[in-house]
Amino acid sequence: MKTSRKVLLGMIVLILAGIYYYVALPAINIHSSDVWFFALFLLAVLAVAYAVRKRLGRTELKQSRVMKIFGILILIIGVVYLAGTLLSSPIINAKKYQSLLKVEEREFTKDIEEVSFDKIPLLDKDSAEILGDRKMGSMVDMVSQFEADNIYSQINYQDRPVRVSPLKYASPIKWLTNQSEGIPAYIMIDMTNQNTELVKLEEGIKYSTSEYFNRNIYRHLRFAHPTYIYGELSFEIDDEGVPYWIAPVKKFNIGLFGGETVGKVVLCNAITGETTTYDVEDAPQWIDRAYSADLLVELFNYYGTLKHGFFNSILGQRDCLRATEGYNYLALDDDVWMYTGVTSVNGDQSNVGFVLANQRTMETRYYEVEGATEAAAMASAEGQVQNLKYTATFPMLLNVADEPTYFIALKDDAGLVKKYALVNIQKYQIVAVGDSVNECEESYRNLLVKNGITKEKEDTRQEKSISGKITKIAQGVVDGNSHYYIMLDSSDQIFDVSVVDHIDIIRYEEGQTITMEYKEDTPANTVTAIR
Repeated sequence: MKTSRKVLLGMIVLILAGIYYYVALPAINIHSSDVWFFALFLLAVLAVAYAVRKRLGRTELKQSRVMKIFGILILIIGVVYLAGTLLSSPIINAKKYQSLLKVEEREFTKDIEEVSFDKIPLLDKDSAEILGDRKMGSMVDMVSQFEADNIYSQINYQDRPVRVSPLKYASPIKWLTNQSEGIPAYIMIDMTNQNTELVKLEEGIKYSTSEYFNRNIYRHLRFAHPTYIYGELSFEIDDEGVPYWIAPVKKFNIGLFGGETVGKVVLCNAITGETTTYDVEDAPQWIDRAYSADLLVELFNYYGTLKHGFFNSILGQRDCLRATEGYNYLALDDDVWMYTGVTSVNGDQSNVGFVLANQRTMETRYYEVEGATEAAAMASAEGQVQNLKYTATFPMLLNVADEPTYFIALKDDAGLVKKYALVNIQKYQIVAVGDSVNECEESYRNLLVKNGITKEKEDTRQEKSISGKITKIAQGVVDGNSHYYIMLDSSDQIFDVSVVDHIDIIRYEEGQTITMEYKEDTPANTVTAIR
């Protein structure tokens, strides 16, 4: 009878331990806090099981040798955990923490080239979610069964900035009826033109965050590598559009729990569940995110605040710098770089520079550029449209006319982008706002010239002459001014004539012969004189 009770209690303990492991998914690794809590939980369960089996009273609990051993083991584990936490902290290892991130000082205009506005992301994650939900609402065959997940990882795909997110099951019942075939598609949003595409797959995604049992991506990765301590997962697609989960594996460089970086990257095919592990420096080029933005910001803050030790970072704060609140992303060298401003720890309303950190390699660059904080630039942009009550998105860093410039989208209450703003970082009172990106850029460049920051570009185009019979003539309005657009029988090009500059153009009709001086331009040549 006693033997059967022992077996029963043993089975109960094993079942409880198994349930805990299956639900909590702790890494079997001494660097994981979860495994220490798991050990404490297991010892506590064993102690309770022993006390119940022996039917120990209050007095017997104090006198029991076995219960004392359990208490000593729990105390030892607790003390070791607390000591490990302290010995791994920046209080004792400030110099080691400060040197985790290598930061290279660079020159802005040499590194950051002027980027065409058709290659920069114009939307933030919130706007992407709105577009994704709208797309799902139009897919009658799927909307009743699936929803768009809110992951929306920003990546470079075929040299374009896009956000991608898988679908998820709409409810447990929808999971039950669809899980055999998996999730049939993922959403891809081009961040430059807002084109939203539902990419349908020949074979469904079987491993995702919305699965409930062994195909849940977190559980699948844990069972594949029980000792790995995973960082924040991201959803990406390779160059052929195959969906993958990217799981960074944490590396602890200081003591038991301190100095977190990334040592390995696990790629999990979201369709087949096949996993491949790479050292982080050997990860495939198409991966855009091994280091999360939050981790990179944390590492930079260690670098910026611990130059003269931990206590200086709290008390004197000499030479202490930190990242500003918030970050954005910049496509550079076929990688995604995290951008954030740098300010003093005293909370000044100005930046002393900014940082770019590569999310695949951890390469970090610092640019010394004094100017407005992102929050100040956002307030400045909102002030230009205060009557409309638009809200500014977190800025993106651009090079416009060799000037460090914040690019900001302005959204209405529904979260839709209505206008765009460009704010000069060093002189943030220079703000241009436009209904389109091109209009905003043109206005901003004019402001730079007007304020003496840049010089107006010299027109080096050669003036040419052409004669012919007018085959087509049409009228349009540009910036409130009337223009005539003309085509001749002697050319297939279009000629733009400003009525303000050349009033005689109103005398001409189709079929008449005209002679014009012009300079080549796109989309229409600019007429400088009419004869």
